[in-house]
Amino acid sequence: MGGEVGNSMVEEELLDLARNTVEGAKMMGVNLYLPVDAIIADAFSNDANKKTCNAYDIPDPWMGLDIGPLTCQKYEHVIRNSATILWNGPMGVFEMNNYEEGTKFIANAVARATENGAYSLIGGGDSVAAINKYNLADKVSYVSTGGGALLEYIEGKELPGIKAILD
Repeated sequence: MGGEVGNSMVEEELLDLARNTVEGAKMMGVNLYLPVDAIIADAFSNDANKKTCNAYDIPDPWMGLDIGPLTCQKYEHVIRNSATILWNGPMGVFEMNNYEEGTKFIANAVARATENGAYSLIGGGDSVAAINKYNLADKVSYVSTGGGALLEYIEGKELPGIKAILD
């Protein structure tokens, strides 16, 4: 999107796919919520210097390791007003205590929304690890370690294991 991401991980080969996804969402009238701020660090370490900055203005050699507080609030608003929630992937490097706040915040927001009547699906090993780390697995509707398979199933693809069970 033309911003600077400093030394953050970037899968260059997927940039066109990401741009096409953003454009496709616009064309279809789908709301796509991207981070507006980030917790950044000057090294990939729990003990690194950290600060909050605009998600599109991360200076070298800093890297984004979590979503920031404005993004947390933005996402919480969307989650609170959703009837169905599919969460696949943590918000940051939740395995390091200094970069877990975004993931922890979203996990709690999903649990609160579920308590208020939303149906929540947590998919993927890292998401499951996060929901378990915060003792919230029993506060959401469904937990699946097969995140990729879950997404493919929702997309309408035939899964061999499901096909075998149904046949």
